[in-house]
Amino acid sequence: MLIRHRLQAIRLLVCDVDGVLTDGGLHYDEQGFVSKRFDVRDGLAMRMLQRAGITVALMSGGRSGAIEQRAQHLNINYCYIGISDKLLKIQSLAKNLDVMREEIAFLGDDLNDLAVRPAAGLLVATADAVFALRRQADWVLARPGGHGAVRELAEALLDSQHKLADLAHNGWRSHND
Repeated sequence: MLIRHRLQAIRLLVCDVDGVLTDGGLHYDEQGFVSKRFDVRDGLAMRMLQRAGITVALMSGGRSGAIEQRAQHLNINYCYIGISDKLLKIQSLAKNLDVMREEIAFLGDDLNDLAVRPAAGLLVATADAVFALRRQADWVLARPGGHGAVRELAEALLDSQHKLADLAHNGWRSHND
């Protein structure tokens, strides 16, 4: 019940990428190019959030053209890569969007995501996140990264804000990503 109440206030969802939107695996081809696998249900979840008026941001310490392509494909305007200090970046984004700490949820999976705790009103971990993050998170999801974790969080968030019932009843009437 406490998590549901906190979800009601969320206006900004910031997601780590590797290990959250992907399963954390890196696939190299013969030329050394990296490819990543994204879950289409997570993509639709981010679109659902955007349509409901919740801003979605992607933030990664890594650098990969795949991240930018995924963000562009989902019309995500706030995509930050190569970020060494996620806390400062979230604080800056919150200020620019005029969003308070209690209105920010962060979804992560690893130790570098612990640093955002002072800026996130709700710290959420994937089911397969490292132990230290799971232990300190406000909520540990049932789904692992790259396999519907974003969708699980998005549905709970939308349900808490009474924005999921219509979708669940009438379905989605746009393309799936």
